[in-house]
Amino acid sequence: MGTLRVQPARLSVLGGSTTSGSWNHFDLQLAFYALALTVVGLLMAYTNSEGSPLESGSVFTRGLMWLAIAIVLFTVAAAVDFRWLRTFAWPIYLVNLGLLVLTLAIGSGTGGVSRWVTIGGLQFQFSELAKILMAVVLASYLSRRQHRLKSAGAILGAGMVMAPPLALVLVQPDLGTSLVFGAMLFGTLFLSGARLRWLFLAAGAVVAFIPFAWENLLRDYQRARLYSFIDPTADPLNSGYQLIQSQIAVGSGGFFGKGLTNGTQTQLDYLPVQATDFVGATLAEELGFVGGVVVLLLFTALLWRVLLVGWRSQDAFGLAFASAFASMILFQLLVNFGMVMGMMPITGIPLPFITHGGASLTSLALGLGILQSIATRKGRQAW
Repeated sequence: MGTLRVQPARLSVLGGSTTSGSWNHFDLQLAFYALALTVVGLLMAYTNSEGSPLESGSVFTRGLMWLAIAIVLFTVAAAVDFRWLRTFAWPIYLVNLGLLVLTLAIGSGTGGVSRWVTIGGLQFQFSELAKILMAVVLASYLSRRQHRLKSAGAILGAGMVMAPPLALVLVQPDLGTSLVFGAMLFGTLFLSGARLRWLFLAAGAVVAFIPFAWENLLRDYQRARLYSFIDPTADPLNSGYQLIQSQIAVGSGGFFGKGLTNGTQTQLDYLPVQATDFVGATLAEELGFVGGVVVLLLFTALLWRVLLVGWRSQDAFGLAFASAFASMILFQLLVNFGMVMGMMPITGIPLPFITHGGASLTSLALGLGILQSIATRKGRQAW
């Protein structure tokens, strides 16, 4: 795809048609597909709730609470002119770095990790928010250099912008999210029109860096997870346990599944972290192959609408942000589904909209709201 060239937007301080947008261009299909996937996530939260799913504090009731917060964030983000994000991209970048540094300073977690910050009794995982904030920053950086994306300097600059948050997340340690940042960078550069030879060279540099990262950056448990992907039966009660139980759950679901709340691996707690990282295994066991295909079709339709918003925006920022958001979702989808089936190493990457967790859902809602802001202010009439 060639580089998108657009005329600078004329912003009116007092509002007017250039900033208020037209809600006739609100992308109903984008909102519907996202809501449908969120409903699937609530069904998974329902089946993963211990005892009564409707009792206070259950996975399902917390999911409803986070959905209400996500709807509010989505509405606010859709109402705000997205071009202000481009204006304040660098302050947003500094705030993002500050939140990640704060996570390292006071964050908590199991096994010596620092991923969650507790404020007022609520836990926040700022690395999830960082994905959306970096999509904004990256889109702003590339949109201001749209005529220079064929050069190596612009690509190197984009990598330097992404490097600090990626490094801060990696030392938490959170290998999965750092990989998502890398996927967003490459996906956005590719769809924004960067020269392929420079992207291939950058990919080669990343591959050459892997041996150093393996020896010096990854922790023992992370290396054990990667080893277990190759042969989970070598350590079936420890590093290979998750993958073995996940494959049993996926295989036992068959074509139509065992039915909601009827999965043995899920309901008998054989499957670890079944509401978060391995929710895809729960889905496959209880909804079967058919349920998995429906979810994949919903994701495909969602990604198409995301990219369509970017292509129709007639704005370099809109295209770059949509590319970053789509790259983030696609990478997480492929890795998570591949992980639960034993086709990808276990890296702790959530399944968008379906994995239980307020940080993930609210961050996705924020990103979708920004996309709707782009659609209503720059979009053409929906098909």
